[in-house]
Amino acid sequence: MTELFRSVPALDKLLKTPQGVELVNQFGHQAVVTSGRQLLIEAREFIKREQHSPDFLQDIDRTLSYLAERLAEQQRVQIQSVHNLTGTILHTNLGRALWPQSAQQAALNAMGHNVALEYDLTEGARSHRDNYVSALLAELTGAEAACIVNNNAAAVLLMLATFAKDREVIISRGELIEIGGAFRIPDIMQQAGCKLIEVGTTNRTHLKDYRQAINENTAFLMKVHCSNYQICGFTASVSEQQLVALGDEFNIPVITDLGSGALIDLSQYGLPTEPTVQEKVAQGVDLVSFSGDKLLGGVQAGIIVGKREWIQQLQAHPLKRVLRCDKVTLAGLEATLRLYLQPEKLTSSIPTLQLLTQPVELLAEQAQQLAERLRQRLNSNYHIEIIDSEAQIGSGSQPMAMLPSKAVAITSPEPLALMSRLKQLSQPIVGRIEKGRICLDLRSVANLSELLKTVDEL
Repeated sequence: MTELFRSVPALDKLLKTPQGVELVNQFGHQAVVTSGRQLLIEAREFIKREQHSPDFLQDIDRTLSYLAERLAEQQRVQIQSVHNLTGTILHTNLGRALWPQSAQQAALNAMGHNVALEYDLTEGARSHRDNYVSALLAELTGAEAACIVNNNAAAVLLMLATFAKDREVIISRGELIEIGGAFRIPDIMQQAGCKLIEVGTTNRTHLKDYRQAINENTAFLMKVHCSNYQICGFTASVSEQQLVALGDEFNIPVITDLGSGALIDLSQYGLPTEPTVQEKVAQGVDLVSFSGDKLLGGVQAGIIVGKREWIQQLQAHPLKRVLRCDKVTLAGLEATLRLYLQPEKLTSSIPTLQLLTQPVELLAEQAQQLAERLRQRLNSNYHIEIIDSEAQIGSGSQPMAMLPSKAVAITSPEPLALMSRLKQLSQPIVGRIEKGRICLDLRSVANLSELLKTVDEL
């Protein structure tokens, strides 16, 4: 045992070798010393426990090589890119919408340069950071102004905290939704300091239910678009147009949490119909909130559009500073929105729409290429075939609507082991297991050529 402990090299000896000097130059003295000490502590613990030396102590070169790997791992960013073959295009766990190329470039420019964020270049004076995007959203949606925060939950919180603190907000029981991460509309209302007034029933709510609940303490009539679930059968609901008329009668504003944030009619591409922001603004809704990283196809942001007098009050609330977006997000959002000024090019300029509108024939060709590459890399124990599949939009958008797709199905004795192997590649491949098979759905693949290169690592 004593000889084994003596075989553990001194840290100074490691640092004085040419490889040690190179590690210090590459990673810095403190990082190398800290990791080196920890490595030698682990070596002694291993000897005490196992009664022999660990492999990395066989010679000094191997020890330094192991230390270099550990230091490199410390520098490796853990939020790494993956290949999405789940068939869910807007996958919340995988970062939702891919940014358009112009949005990426705008973000990079904002990262590396000073930008006119809160500065009016024409007047040479301070301005508001939301101004550029606000004017653009007004043009695109017909609203008078806009306010930008970091996500749609924050947008709802800001609206309620600004106008409904210590007051009542009337909402249908059928719209008390829970979004991802067990985050619920009633919880947001509680945090905003307002009182929830539920009306109607889970499946049927009528205009008279809202009317009967109105009193002098009513701050809002609220609608929430139930994009992440559907109630079918014996149902009834009240439209924004009806609520606006009721609100006008009692001088009570109407707000809508639209969620998914469609700015175009998706049915023109053969996709399920989703209410648009423009429709709600045209119906007279005072404030409409929606997400930037869902069907809009851009950055994570909460966008509120509506009447200027209401937007100005939102901008002046102390919470707005807490929830505001930085220059990179605003640059990416503006660049994404500018693409909507050329609507005929959206399916090629916005990745989300491009993925959603791909013809099945193209997916079949891609599936064939992927299947062939997998057959070259996996042995005969794996049965590989191309199957019909059903993809989803994701992120709570149209959960019942399935999109026709193609997938490569892999049958193997140990599917979980292969799935684990796929996730350990330099750019992990994330699929789904269905009926005991690994299914790699092509509808959600961002870059086929990169995917095929990754498969070559098998």
